[in-house]
Amino acid sequence: MTIRFDNRVAIVTGAGSGLGRSHALLLAERGARVVVNDPGRALDGSGDSHSAADQVVAEIKARGGTAVANYGSVSDPAAAERLIADALQVFGGLDILVNNAGILRDKTFAKLSLEDFRAVIDVHLMGSVYCTWYAWPHLKERGYGRIIMTSSGAGLFGNFGQSNYGAAKMALVGLMNVLKLEGLKSGILVNSVSPIAVTRMTEAHTPESLLPYLKPEMVSSAVAYLASEECRVTGHVISAGAGYFSRTQVLEGAGVCVDPAVAADPDTVASNFDRICDLSNAVFLSSAPEFIDRATRRFAKAR
Repeated sequence: MTIRFDNRVAIVTGAGSGLGRSHALLLAERGARVVVNDPGRALDGSGDSHSAADQVVAEIKARGGTAVANYGSVSDPAAAERLIADALQVFGGLDILVNNAGILRDKTFAKLSLEDFRAVIDVHLMGSVYCTWYAWPHLKERGYGRIIMTSSGAGLFGNFGQSNYGAAKMALVGLMNVLKLEGLKSGILVNSVSPIAVTRMTEAHTPESLLPYLKPEMVSSAVAYLASEECRVTGHVISAGAGYFSRTQVLEGAGVCVDPAVAADPDTVASNFDRICDLSNAVFLSSAPEFIDRATRRFAKAR
């Protein structure tokens, strides 16, 4: 099986460098017409330049592919709307949205300004919301869509000094979990990738010995699969990097049922806490209704 994107239109945000550039190049190499979005800003989100997006478009064209540049910041809803409009106007449609754009403003929570917290949320989370919101009706009309969110181990597991970044990255998983349900009947699959790669955002924190192995291309292969017609899953978080691929998911333990008459007693929680936290028989729940149904059955059994 050879994955191709002939006659498909893709948008990749933050595609002027790093992971986004790699995603855009691979999708274009496999036949997609790509809108390369990047405002050309510094790592902290400051400045503007057209050169980053233009260079990636030039690379794609030099390799025989088709691409156009878009320079808007996804943190601006009007710019996100124009980004989607560019795909529709230039290429006549939209099939794939890769929400990749991001910035960093790392500091411990005690030293972090609210402005810095909001700036990171605005790009990572709200930028993905804006682009997805404007793309959604077009994907529904086509009856087909592939949306990829970009999460991170900082959100899934935590990382010192990245409260703003981690909050945004975990919020994207929550967004995915709802959209996977709402998009399914319209043929829209929504998944996430959690990259393990060296980019300008991560190079300073990566041991030099690992640099040759953590290439963005090894993440892009997972993104391309999730963006393809061959992909049939939705609501998955796929970790990818250095030849390693794995699914990450939230689980619920078997838990403990106590007499409702003593359930409001914190001493009861304390005496059962080890069993409450036991994940040896944990299960995956695909939706909140499934969670509620499981809880209801558990209560009925206890009674």
